[in-house]
Amino acid sequence: MSAVQSTTKHYRVMIVDDHPVVRHGLAHLIESAPQLEICAEASGAEEALRIVAQAKPDVMVIDINLGGISGLELIKRIKALDGRVKMLVTSMHDERLYAERALRAGALGYVHKQQATENVVAAIRQVLRGEIYVSPDVADHMLQKVLRGQDTPDSSPLERLSDRELEVFNLIGAGLTTRQIAQQLHLSPKTIETHRDHIKSKLKLSNNNELVRQAVEWSLQQP
Repeated sequence: MSAVQSTTKHYRVMIVDDHPVVRHGLAHLIESAPQLEICAEASGAEEALRIVAQAKPDVMVIDINLGGISGLELIKRIKALDGRVKMLVTSMHDERLYAERALRAGALGYVHKQQATENVVAAIRQVLRGEIYVSPDVADHMLQKVLRGQDTPDSSPLERLSDRELEVFNLIGAGLTTRQIAQQLHLSPKTIETHRDHIKSKLKLSNNNELVRQAVEWSLQQP
């Protein structure tokens, strides 16, 4: 038995989440699964980018909502840095709004945190095989978009926003000013103002007050 075990491949998993309790819970769950081991943990994108080369993960489990560089941006950078690394997203955000974005960025799967305990190990194994993992609801929504075009009966107007515009919209809802958003995203205030104008146009909002109100209302609805 020991000879068989010694030749069994173990897959290295890296967790990126800014909540220590969530990281600990995921790590415990993953470590208890056969052939999976935690090789590193990071609390944010900057830390993940510093240690990923040394950690050499086979798969990364990444939260969308990270301080500073977003999970989506981290996925894009990891993809460019090392295309071998598979990535799985976990998030409390609306699957229909973020799952497709995560896949476009370079991830192979999306698990809502409410289902993470039941599904994350199966999702990791599927992603390691190079297969896409999303919930049946997300798969159906994406198929409906292909069949009907971009707008489906359950589409959110926010789906029209680019990844960066959605990130700016989210930060507006969190109460940040243009200058604060620029500092957090390492962009110029003028670039943020351009994003704000595009958001208003796509959401058919007349002025900044409407933008702030809608962004705050959306933010309050998030888990």
